[in-house]
Order: sequence, then structure tokens, then C-alpha cells
Amino acid sequence: MKELFASGAPVDLALAVVGVEIVVLLAWRRRGGPGLRPLDLLGQLLAGAMLMLALRCALTGADYRWTATFFGASFPAHLFDLARRTRRPSGP
Repeated sequence: MKELFASGAPVDLALAVVGVEIVVLLAWRRRGGPGLRPLDLLGQLLAGAMLMLALRCALTGADYRWTATFFGASFPAHLFDLARRTRRPSGP
């Protein structure tokens, strides 16, 4: 089990699921279903993806600068998500 986590495979699987989720949600919206706008979807998933990449770097023993880069990138992505969620609706 230790080797499984040290390989980063569980994080790879989680990132693949997130990728499939993005494709499905965008396709569903394009076909006229309810759904988030692409930028709203990006805002919600980008911060989590950055954190998962930081975790993968830490688990696999990558250079600490990669871990710090992904971890640091999650904060602006989180702020972007907050800005998208708290914006005022435009027009009546």
C-alpha cells in the first residue's frame, strides 16, 4: 500500500476523474442542460486540481519547488473562484 501512494497513482486517478467530470459537465451544458458556465466550472475545480498536484509532488518525492509552486497556485485559483461566486448579477 505504501508503494501505491508513493507512486502518486491515487492522485492520478482523482485528477483523471476531475478531467472526465469537466468534459461531461461541459458537454451537458452545451446540449442545453443546466450547468455552470465554463469559467465558473474552471474556478471551482482549478484550486482543487492544484492542491492535488501539490499532494502528488509531495508523495512522489518531487523537488520541493514543484510542490510549493502547485500549492501556491491554488491560492489565486481559490480567489478566482471566490470572485466568480460573489459577483453581482449583471442587468435585470
